[in-house]
Amino acid sequence: MPESLLFALCAAAYFALAWLFWPGRAACCTQSWAVRGLPWLPFALHAWLLYGDVYTGSGIALGFAVSLSAVAALTVLTHSLAAWRYPLGGLLGLVLAFAGAMVLLHGAMRDATPVPHSDRPLFAAHLIVALTAYSLYTIAALQALLMATVEKHLHRPVPPRLVTALPPLLTLERLLFHLIGAGFVLLTLTLVSGVFFAEELFGQPLPFNHKTVFGLTSWVVFGLLLAGRRLYGWRGRTAITWTLAGFVFLLLAYVGVKFVLEVILRRT
Repeated sequence: MPESLLFALCAAAYFALAWLFWPGRAACCTQSWAVRGLPWLPFALHAWLLYGDVYTGSGIALGFAVSLSAVAALTVLTHSLAAWRYPLGGLLGLVLAFAGAMVLLHGAMRDATPVPHSDRPLFAAHLIVALTAYSLYTIAALQALLMATVEKHLHRPVPPRLVTALPPLLTLERLLFHLIGAGFVLLTLTLVSGVFFAEELFGQPLPFNHKTVFGLTSWVVFGLLLAGRRLYGWRGRTAITWTLAGFVFLLLAYVGVKFVLEVILRRT
């Protein structure tokens, strides 16, 4: 079967499950083990398609679309694992829709060049930790959007099914900060290991570029959000706004730079 059809099949499976588990539908918050296992089917195909494009004989290849596809796959994996412990069912439809869109983008833009020095095992681990941090913050951003929707409709005389089928807002909020806290640990490890490798490979601990500026900005935003939650009890719209702002900066730190270089400037 041509690989283009496999990309289409994987995306179609993601979108079908996203429709099934979309917030407000009957199955959106189902916690049965059988239902929670369904996303593993398109994920397995997604992982196989990624493996062929990412792992080369000369290191890890990551282009703009391939990077987003890898983040999407890790987002599905992280959500699927966390769902066994936390009530994340309301997020599943959003996560699967995001993954389906990224698979289509990956299928349309498969060109990727090996990341310099990614043949070193420790540097490859640094990249995997960074992508995992992205996946956690992607889930956090989707959670924040879901909370914003719930908050908007919460005080209506008859809340729509979208709201009534989801866990309480306080539960969603606690889950949001669990995600942000775990992501902050991985983001810190990413930045610290990035300093180590930059000094070892390039002779300077933090090269002053867009990636460094946006990465540090996102780290500061998420750190201030966690501190504000602990010291001042930040919640609601404040938490949602800071979460989305931090995610935008994190997105610009790597994916945004690659988009400008590869898609707009046609450089690798």
